[in-house]
Amino acid sequence: MENILVSACLLGIGCRYDGKHKANPEVLKLKERYNLIPVCPEIFGGLPTPRVPSERIGDKVMMKDGRDVTENYQKGAEEALELCRIYNIKTAILKERSPSCGKGFVYDGTFTGVLTERDGVTAELLLSAGIRVIGESEINILL
Repeated sequence: MENILVSACLLGIGCRYDGKHKANPEVLKLKERYNLIPVCPEIFGGLPTPRVPSERIGDKVMMKDGRDVTENYQKGAEEALELCRIYNIKTAILKERSPSCGKGFVYDGTFTGVLTERDGVTAELLLSAGIRVIGESEINILL
């Protein structure tokens, strides 16, 4: 079976900023056809759960309280890429709109719920390394 990297929160792991998960039944169905390798780049980057929400602002990732966590997000992205190398992963299913995992759109840094067209730090790095990144709303292509 093919290995696929999956945002751990989509698999029911309570690792989001608020300590909750976003278990997705469609993503969970994929375990019948693929080996799902969970990842939480924020945790891999050294951030706690729960944590203050973060958003991308220019080339930085900032917490709502003003702390710069760009280095944590970059480290987490690099660790996710290393998992892809170790497990020969060619596809990742990542949590949409996340400053780390979002593909296509992420929150704009104003902490007002406004989306902007860009990728999260991990999605950006994986895409640049040739990994196919899809959001949870696009998983039908794998079913």
